[in-house]
Amino acid sequence: MQTIKFKNKPYLLNGYSIVGPLEGKGPLKDYFDYILKDDTLKEKTFEKAERKLLQDIVVGAIDAAGLRVDNIEFFFGGDLLNQIVSSSYTARELGLPFVGVYSACATMAESLALASIFVDNGLAENVVAGTCTHFSSAERQYRFPLELGNQRPPTAQWTITGGGASIVSNTPSNVRVVAATFGRVTDYGIADVNNMGAAMAPAACDTILEHLKNMGRSPKDYDFIATGDLGKLGSEILIDLMEHHKVVLGKNYSDCGCMIYDKTERVFMGGSGAGCSASVFNGYILSKLKKGEFKRVLLVSTGALMSTTTSQQGDTIPGIAHAVEFEYCGGEQKDKAKKQLQSVKVMAGKKSANEKRVNMTVISKKPAKRSGDD
Repeated sequence: MQTIKFKNKPYLLNGYSIVGPLEGKGPLKDYFDYILKDDTLKEKTFEKAERKLLQDIVVGAIDAAGLRVDNIEFFFGGDLLNQIVSSSYTARELGLPFVGVYSACATMAESLALASIFVDNGLAENVVAGTCTHFSSAERQYRFPLELGNQRPPTAQWTITGGGASIVSNTPSNVRVVAATFGRVTDYGIADVNNMGAAMAPAACDTILEHLKNMGRSPKDYDFIATGDLGKLGSEILIDLMEHHKVVLGKNYSDCGCMIYDKTERVFMGGSGAGCSASVFNGYILSKLKKGEFKRVLLVSTGALMSTTTSQQGDTIPGIAHAVEFEYCGGEQKDKAKKQLQSVKVMAGKKSANEKRVNMTVISKKPAKRSGDD
């Protein structure tokens, strides 16, 4: 079965998100932990800036969880640059045992799923999972140098500058990881690299249907269902595909690529990139989960598994989607704490009553009569 249900339900201690200046102007600006004023991060190249960005994100997540780097046993992560160098160089700088993963823009959900498996099976106590992207580094790797100023077709999306990281732990918090579904690679014959939403939508549909079936749920069972970066067109295709299978995605569904930018920003079909679902989840969604405003969430990060070589050779674009389900358990934690407090009060009351009885016995007891006393 594609879906793994976690017996011990690992916890999310906290998350951290950083976005670039453009993303920081969007509707979710109040939910991100940090907004960059300078997307170069004072580095000489955009690739080094992306590396620094991910390092700051990972350290930020660890700090937000009240931990130190040496408390983290594994770092699960990946990115879009060749040989996932942003992640591997981040692991080098932090000295963390590194499990590098790649599912393109679905990397955040894949990292979270693998980290949760480790914690759920007692292989680790604290694990960090994260990823990021940078607009300028991704654009010149996958499309054209920025200096050319190439025109974008209407179906294109905008690779976000930003990302996020989460701390998965066996230490109780008010957010738990319930289950994860690893997706199948799907390919509906889309070959246009400027229409990745259409290439990824079938994968999202397949994974969501599989997750719902295996969990015995419907979309109505979730307060929020978020896909990774299908964008406006890809989201519309997903909705149509789901309805073809007689499953309706209602108002509780949205796409991170549609959420992150304002409608006035010229980003065409919306945001994309591994950092898209990573920043929105660790910013907006996790904030809502921790407050109990969302009780159950399904994150479905989506990825296009092409490379620059396959695109130049005219190959079609395979898609992938991984899903991770989360639940709010803050009320449960409060109930446990309340029961513990009541238990302590009861025990304290019994102790107090016993002490009172002992004291009364001692006071009322007459001294034993000794030989020679009158």
